[in-house]
Amino acid sequence: MARQNHRRLITAAVFAVTTAASLALAPAAGAQAADGGPVYRFGVVPQQSGSKLSRLWSPILAYLEQRTGYRLQFATARNIPTFEKRLRNDKYDFAYMNPYHYVTFHKESGYRAFATAKGKRLKGILVVRKDSPYQSLKDLDGKGVAVPAHAFAADLVMRAQFQNLGESVDIHDVASHDSSYRNVADGRYAAGGGVLRTFRATAPSVRNELRILWTSPGFTPHAFAASPSVPPEVVKRVQKAMLEMEDDPEGKALLKAIRLKGVIAARDSDWNDVRALNLQ
Repeated sequence: MARQNHRRLITAAVFAVTTAASLALAPAAGAQAADGGPVYRFGVVPQQSGSKLSRLWSPILAYLEQRTGYRLQFATARNIPTFEKRLRNDKYDFAYMNPYHYVTFHKESGYRAFATAKGKRLKGILVVRKDSPYQSLKDLDGKGVAVPAHAFAADLVMRAQFQNLGESVDIHDVASHDSSYRNVADGRYAAGGGVLRTFRATAPSVRNELRILWTSPGFTPHAFAASPSVPPEVVKRVQKAMLEMEDDPEGKALLKAIRLKGVIAARDSDWNDVRALNLQ
């Protein structure tokens, strides 16, 4: 029994160190591994906690490493504003970013989209407690609403909708989609913004306390994009490996864990629907 407990402690310690290292600010673009090869930082928008993202995305990057021969290092940020600052300063070689981030940082930093989710449209949702009396957005006039700060569908689209309706709601920024859902489930706010993918992935103990009050129209989903500093041949090889994941049982299972059916090639003009919103 003592030996088993010791083994558990060692395993927990290794996991904690690995997670902490993956979440730390990694070397800038163009960094080198110990063997002298390049290390490409792969930034993931922090819709969920850093530990959860690391658990989901690190196996995907390990899979892509095996099939491309490139070193890919998981990275995220403690919140979306920090993630935006790093995109603005070109701190990620590759990034999985929301649609508004893509149109912004394509223009500001030169990120180039090369892929997006297959068969998917991004829809914002507004959730309330199941036992709440609210039946429409108008019922939330004057109420507190939690939103993950700077998120596209869960914040910006939501604010625009309330503006269009002429509703005055008290919007509170929170760190992530999961935080938005927890705050509503705990009764701190009347409603909270999110998207279908993260709502379905949140803890059942939270999700079962909530219902979806409103769903937005669909938009081109998150972009997989590369910094202009990444050589085109590297981008093409990573793109090819990602597009082939759904044809491999292991790759398909990894995509399923992040609730993607597959990945398809994309180009910059795919996000013109987002540009047409003129969001600020």
